[in-house]
Amino acid sequence: MKYRIICTQGRAKRAEMETVHGTIQTPVFMNVGTAAAIKGAVSTEDLEQIGTQVQLSNTYHLHVRPGDEKIRQLGGLHRFMSWNRPILTDSGGFQVFSLAGLRRIREEGVTFRCHIDGHKIFMGPEESMRIQSHLGSTIAMAFDECPPARAERSYVQPSVERTTRWLMRCKAEMERLNAQEDTLNPDQLLFGINQGAVYPDIRIEHARRISELELDGYAIGGLAVGETHEEMYAILEETVPYLPKDRPTYLMGVGTPANILEAVERGVDFFDCVYPTRNGRHGHLYTNFGKINLFNAKYELDDRPIEPGCRCPACRRYSRAYLRHLLKAKEMLGMRLCVLHNLYFYNTMMAEIRLALEKGEFAAYKKRKLDGMGNIVYDK
Repeated sequence: MKYRIICTQGRAKRAEMETVHGTIQTPVFMNVGTAAAIKGAVSTEDLEQIGTQVQLSNTYHLHVRPGDEKIRQLGGLHRFMSWNRPILTDSGGFQVFSLAGLRRIREEGVTFRCHIDGHKIFMGPEESMRIQSHLGSTIAMAFDECPPARAERSYVQPSVERTTRWLMRCKAEMERLNAQEDTLNPDQLLFGINQGAVYPDIRIEHARRISELELDGYAIGGLAVGETHEEMYAILEETVPYLPKDRPTYLMGVGTPANILEAVERGVDFFDCVYPTRNGRHGHLYTNFGKINLFNAKYELDDRPIEPGCRCPACRRYSRAYLRHLLKAKEMLGMRLCVLHNLYFYNTMMAEIRLALEKGEFAAYKKRKLDGMGNIVYDK
């Protein structure tokens, strides 16, 4: 892996990361395909056409079905999905948070009750690494615990210490797996995850500690899980400077266009979030003048595209009125086109951010973008 910073503007950085599956231009938004598919009937060809650089899939969900062993037998996740660009796999650690009512945490790892049929699953650092090795993803995430944003310090501190121990086990197991002759991707990369809820001192100390491990990249987890946007930005201000500057920085599960712009300004260059796909499936569409809801009656006879000038597959051919009809009729085509528009909007915004950084105009671009969108949800 080679990570090269091309230019900076303040803390914001424009970089590129060479991987065995291709070069990633950053800042980058990773399109979320949790179960090896983007929800909304979006194909690999679609993703290529709208400028997707990286897909993200989930270790826990693919382990549950169809099973990581089956994917390995079929040649790995890239071949399974027919996707030849980079893939990042989340470790399953977020399910430690999201399935709180179905899990038990101990030093060895976490025991889950499967969200589908209730059968018992155990996952620890070694299991997570082995599953991700079977998948053969470009980037594997370390197994961690994501404490709730409002958790008490007395809970967060030992949780973060355990996450550090788990990270060391992840690194050792990843090195072992990558050295095996029959591993699918011997160049698989490992990103560690910074935790600490909304406690800056815990965050900073954890960032210092995991930076010593010289990993391929570093993520900031446990944000956008209950804290305010202002608290999230403050944590980024405090924490990012203590992560290695010569490695990519990834803000997990974030976020809105405004969140991304603020985080880029603070030194983050990898992002993922379900917002564009989830909102698209419900007719909520991002534009440069705000976010519109196609279910509103005023679009019933609106023959304009979602956003005039947009070159996404939806805007090139279809009207708001037609897309609204499809959504109201529960036709899958409506969801598909709306998801494609939102992903195109995000991917295009990242390309604009990269260009603005190269020109030394990021601050002006950020202001113009936020002013145009209003930084709020509204219709036009």
